[in-house]
Amino acid sequence: MVRANGAVSLRELARVVQTSEVTVRRDVRALEAEGLLDRRHGGAVLPGGFTRESGFPQKSHLATAEKTAIADVAASLVEEGEAIVVGAGTTTQELARRLARVPGLTVVTNSLLVAQALAHANRVEVVMTGGTLRGSNYALVGSGAEQSLQGLRVSRAFLSGSGLTAERGLSTSNMLSASVDRALVQAAAEVVVLADHTKLGTDTMFQTVPTDVITRLVTDEPPAHDDRAATELQALADQGVQIAVAGTGAGAGTGGDPVPPGGRPRRDVPLPGQRGGRHPSGQFRGVAAAMAAEPLAPERTARVADMRRR
Repeated sequence: MVRANGAVSLRELARVVQTSEVTVRRDVRALEAEGLLDRRHGGAVLPGGFTRESGFPQKSHLATAEKTAIADVAASLVEEGEAIVVGAGTTTQELARRLARVPGLTVVTNSLLVAQALAHANRVEVVMTGGTLRGSNYALVGSGAEQSLQGLRVSRAFLSGSGLTAERGLSTSNMLSASVDRALVQAAAEVVVLADHTKLGTDTMFQTVPTDVITRLVTDEPPAHDDRAATELQALADQGVQIAVAGTGAGAGTGGDPVPPGGRPRRDVPLPGQRGGRHPSGQFRGVAAAMAAEPLAPERTARVADMRRR
């Protein structure tokens, strides 16, 4: 399966061979020892290390349910009349399909797939960069793409990549793609990274977005046994990245919560050590400030005073 697709997830392997992910993980470890494949977080790829990058056909079959859930949450962040940039990738392609329903939107992109997903949206304006076509991911790259982004300013950038760590931030395996992604980031007031759990803790060759520049991460819930992904999420939260977790269950919105009819799913999850959660007004504030702003009930006030006297 890895030879045919370039990459495969443990979840998909377990489904195909009808066994547990624990068993599949053990077999993948044995195959890696023989040099037949490289383990990646939540899956396996053909050998190649930091420089190898799977093409679009391979990526499109990986973590499809997770990418769909992530795209649902990311789309809920976009408001009518906004101007945004959307980078290349299979997850951002899923996002673009949902953005077609947002009226008055302007989307700047270097991705042919994103542009195609929005081509028939009546009230969405699509602006494409120039550049040279990179066929493996249907993206425009090079100096032409970067120059077309100079002087541009939008509210948000939505980007994906090959790996995400708290130490280096978002990274990719291709130098040209990384350079264009950095230009997209320069054009945006906020940066939203879309990355499923298989990319957490994975580091690739070229850094695109340092951690301190990432405003928000939209990801899916890591499996219970995936300590590495959970640790990476905690480290990202400790550095001030807002974490939004998307559920992948049937009828789920974010974090497995059911989506109300006509609703737009979103849940911001303040992990331990994270700087604040989302206030209903849409602004982020610290936990201490939220507690201070909420008056205690009379019986709780009396109890606190009694404890102080003691």
